Order: sequence, then structure tokens, then C-alpha cells
Amino acid sequence: MMTRPVIPTGWNENGQTSLICEALVQGRRVKISKALVLYHSQEFGNTAAMAEAVAKGLRNSGCEVDLFNTNEGRFDVTRFPQYDCVAFGSPDYYSYIAGGLKTFMDDHYIYDVRKGLDGLTNKHYVLFYSHGGGGRVKDVMSDIFKRVGTLIGKPVDSRGKPDSQVLNKCTALGKELAKAVT
Repeated sequence: MMTRPVIPTGWNENGQTSLICEALVQGRRVKISKALVLYHSQEFGNTAAMAEAVAKGLRNSGCEVDLFNTNEGRFDVTRFPQYDCVAFGSPDYYSYIAGGLKTFMDDHYIYDVRKGLDGLTNKHYVLFYSHGGGGRVKDVMSDIFKRVGTLIGKPVDSRGKPDSQVLNKCTALGKELAKAVT
């Protein structure tokens, strides 16, 4: 089977550039879902390892994937509408999400509710997190990210460095998310 990526550019009703990712598979065009893995990782790289595993599952299922670590900068929420689905990952910081993800959700609210930017909601998403023993960030994540859309699967956690079993769960979570949007 020969696959050739095709990325035509068009314009949406707001005059903004719209990318439609397609592939030519056996002579016919099929849509390639675009996924965002938005996470925070800094000191030990535990959440980053989980993010890579989720991205692997998405890619293995045919999705185009962008990874963004909020420790390296602020994600521009106006880019969010281009994604079909998203995976959110955070370490547990005193039973709360990392600041970069909280900032993203603040921006998400402002652009959704106050500025009326389309395409910020009704997305499928998954959650993953690392912790040192508490793991209570799971409840916060489940609550704060629900405004984005529909939670797919069960959140995956890792106490400390993720082992192969946790990484396999993350890869499976990525595949489950891809299945929901393809």
C-alpha cells in the first residue's frame, strides 16, 4: 500500500488559513487526524516519557502529532482549533496541575467565552499524569479539562519514573484516542 501525504491549504469563514491533512491511500484521499500532546515536564522527565508514549500510540494509528511541553513556553491557544484531539499530561504538584497547563486553560476560557474563538471545544481528549505518591491531581485534571470536550479512556498514572507497563498503557491510550477521531 502506497501512502503519500497531501496537505492542501484553504481558508475558513474567518479568513484564517486552514490546513486539511490528507493522505493518498491506494488512489483515494483519507483524512489524517491531527493530535496535540500538551504536557508539562521539567525536573525528571517522567511526564515527558509518558507524552512520547502517548504520541507513539497516536502516530501508530495514523495521526499527525505535535508535542508541546509547557515548561518550554506558553502554548498559543489560537492554534488549538486545528487539532482533532488532545492528550493532556501533568505532574502532580501539591495535588494540582502544572502552572503551564493551568495557563493554557485560562487562555482557553478567555478565547472561548470572551473572544468567541471557534474550535476550542467538543474535542476528544485523554489524560496522563506522574506523581510521587499522592496522585490526587487526577481529580483536578478530570474536572478542569472537561470543558474541552469528551474524555476518552481512563487516565494513566505513574508513580515516579514510568516503567514499561505504564509506557505501554500510555501507548494504548494514544491508540484509543486516535480510534475515537478516525
